[in-house]
Amino acid sequence: MNVYRLLADFVVVVHLAYVLCVIVGLGLILAGVVLRWGWVRNFWFRIMHFLMIAIVVLQALAGVICPLTTLENWLRMRAGQAPQEGTFVGRLAHDLLFYDGPPWVFAVCYCLFGLAVLVTLILAPPRWPWRRETGTAA
Repeated sequence: MNVYRLLADFVVVVHLAYVLCVIVGLGLILAGVVLRWGWVRNFWFRIMHFLMIAIVVLQALAGVICPLTTLENWLRMRAGQAPQEGTFVGRLAHDLLFYDGPPWVFAVCYCLFGLAVLVTLILAPPRWPWRRETGTAA
């Protein structure tokens, strides 16, 4: 099997994992705030989550194509494939990620999602790692 095809499929699966991490992360944060899950206020989790969507928002506003998409397309071309081709897993991940539409629609969606993540940082702030927890030990 062509190594470029496998690498392209790997890239699109990583891309899908990135997207799912951002989307599922926000859902877990919202559920965690309501259900009082302490781990959703973990500083590093929340900052990484915010940075992940901030990168997407900045790319969209700058009109930059996602580097993962660019890499996948390059690998597909090296494999002699069109970007829509690939293995079952690669096609499935690709079909879940990409839709036809004007770029401005996606930029608006990314910005609104980024705003939602920012609002959760304000309304349900993370615990700062350098602050000591107050309370008594049992």
